[in-house]
Amino acid sequence: MLPVRHQVALLALGIVLFLDVLRVFLPSLITLFGQAGSTAPELMGLYAAAWFVLPFLALLLRPRWAVLGGAAALVLARVLLQGEVSQLYVASAGVSAGLVFLYGCARSTTRTAAPAGIMGGLACSILGHLLLDGVDLVWRSGPLVWAAVLTLCAAFLTLAVHPRRHRPAPASHDSPARTDDDASAPANHDDRPRTDDDASARAGGDAPGGSRDRDELAPAGTWFLFGPVLLLTGMAATGYAKAAAGPGLLAWDAFLQVAALVAATVLASRPSRSSAFDTIAGVLLVCFTGLLLLPASGPAGLGLSGAMVLLWAGPVLAASARRRAGGRQGVAVLGGGVVFLVATFAYYASYDLDLGVPNQVWPITIAVLAAVVALRPGRARPPGPRVRRRAWPSVAATAALAALVAVTSWQPPPVERAAAGTTVKLVVYNIRMGFGLDGRLSLDDIAAWIAAQEPDVVLLSEVDRGWLLNGGHDDLARIALGLGMRYHFAPAADNVWGDALLTNLSVRAVHSHPLGRHDYPTGAQAQAIVLDVEGGGELGIVNTHLQAPGGQAAEVAAMVGALAAGKDAAEATPAGRHPRTGVVRPVVLAGDLNIRPGDPEMRVLEQAGLSDPLLDLGDPPTSPADAPAERIDHVLITEGLTALSAEAPRVPFSDHLPVVATLRLTSVDQQG
Repeated sequence: MLPVRHQVALLALGIVLFLDVLRVFLPSLITLFGQAGSTAPELMGLYAAAWFVLPFLALLLRPRWAVLGGAAALVLARVLLQGEVSQLYVASAGVSAGLVFLYGCARSTTRTAAPAGIMGGLACSILGHLLLDGVDLVWRSGPLVWAAVLTLCAAFLTLAVHPRRHRPAPASHDSPARTDDDASAPANHDDRPRTDDDASARAGGDAPGGSRDRDELAPAGTWFLFGPVLLLTGMAATGYAKAAAGPGLLAWDAFLQVAALVAATVLASRPSRSSAFDTIAGVLLVCFTGLLLLPASGPAGLGLSGAMVLLWAGPVLAASARRRAGGRQGVAVLGGGVVFLVATFAYYASYDLDLGVPNQVWPITIAVLAAVVALRPGRARPPGPRVRRRAWPSVAATAALAALVAVTSWQPPPVERAAAGTTVKLVVYNIRMGFGLDGRLSLDDIAAWIAAQEPDVVLLSEVDRGWLLNGGHDDLARIALGLGMRYHFAPAADNVWGDALLTNLSVRAVHSHPLGRHDYPTGAQAQAIVLDVEGGGELGIVNTHLQAPGGQAAEVAAMVGALAAGKDAAEATPAGRHPRTGVVRPVVLAGDLNIRPGDPEMRVLEQAGLSDPLLDLGDPPTSPADAPAERIDHVLITEGLTALSAEAPRVPFSDHLPVVATLRLTSVDQQG
């Protein structure tokens, strides 16, 4: 077998590459295969499942060939993705290759190396994602990016092809003292180098029989936990509630993540000697997973719950490795991958389908499953002698990474300014989580294009601030950085999905109001906004993405009436009745309304005093972006506003086209 450090490095690098591919595979299912909802969910699920089931054919391979073949195919997929070659199918094949590699590792990695390698790989991937501001190298280009990717792939392949030789395990904290159970195992007096196939025949978790080598392998439970822990850490790393307004000077929540990831990796590499501590770790993992998913109106402790999930994943993995070796390790890691896929799809499908339970049930169930597997009844392997280790390397690593986070996340807050004259330029855009028509992440392209329009106000729909299914990107923070604008986020479906306002104009008030579901599972909101304009006047805006227009159109109409009557943003509720007694504040209703100009819901909005200026300005269609045929994205205005221009430019950064409108404020009594 390879030295423990070699095993840890090989496994960790493989997981880093696997997650690189996975973060392309998952959103590609939605944007390319699913065509943003036009493909049946059942067909999408079957396609995804096929690539997680296909690796079970690796049961026919020897461990050595699984490691080599899986590693080579994974590297090939990663390089092709960097070259933008057939994104959907290459990423799909890459996921299968990564699972085959993990199958080989499961049958040849020791109990000391497995939890450290798994947690180390997850930690390195999450830290890299954090330092790159969520825009992974696979979405970037340039010589330096290619050099980094090729270096990583070369290091991984070098470790994978390293010749394996048997080395008797020393009696230390990494190799516990021989027990009575081990004494009955036949001694190995063969001094010739042992091949991996020889070792797997004696030690393979999927082969019958065994010896001391078999007892040194990580148990099946540790490998099964790869899937559940991948889901939990993936959600915790990005899916925690972000600050509703920003940007801030520093990403304070990132500092918590750095410390948690370093500590989790250390705890995973040093199994606890206390069953009580292991039990506490399992209980805390479940508790903080529940807290992570609770509805929140603010930053929820700057990501504390997410950091705690990351932290306690490490000791849970280590606790599972203390169990006696046994079971089918290779089958276990593949089964854990299937659990990851099923739980991921169940969680996110619950936003659009009624599965009978709240979607929060799924990750909490997975956390309970992880704790039960790690702490399952059974004879634990006795720990080796206690070895004191210095704490300063971990402290130094945390400090160095925290400094990097500070350097990469620091940004001065944009300066507020007054509106230039009586005109306001708006960009209204459903960004589809930041993925363009080609399926690639387009956040920087979106920001650059919007900046070129020189808008005063930007209104965004389908803003994703950390969904694992979409790759874990904070769309809003990244676009705001590119625009140099302040932002106000309005959660809709959950803490990290909704709509947003970006502007450097003075925001007098902003408040998000939930809209009725009307038998539609996905939540929706309408953001009431009051901006200061020249001369002490005000402009009201209702920013929304209607999911059930048949019922929600009347609700946003009520909000428009309240703002037009001079009420504050918090008072402009969807349930209120506000008779038209004259407009004292001009109001804009904008966003992806899912309403066509001739639909009955448009009559409801017209009765609230709104008009559609785009009808006289070319009536440009906005959907679908590649062949626009209908307009469902709107800028509707009340009295006191005139549209000087409006267009829907043909840009490929989403499945919708944006609407760019320049409005002039006319004489309106704003003293009411």
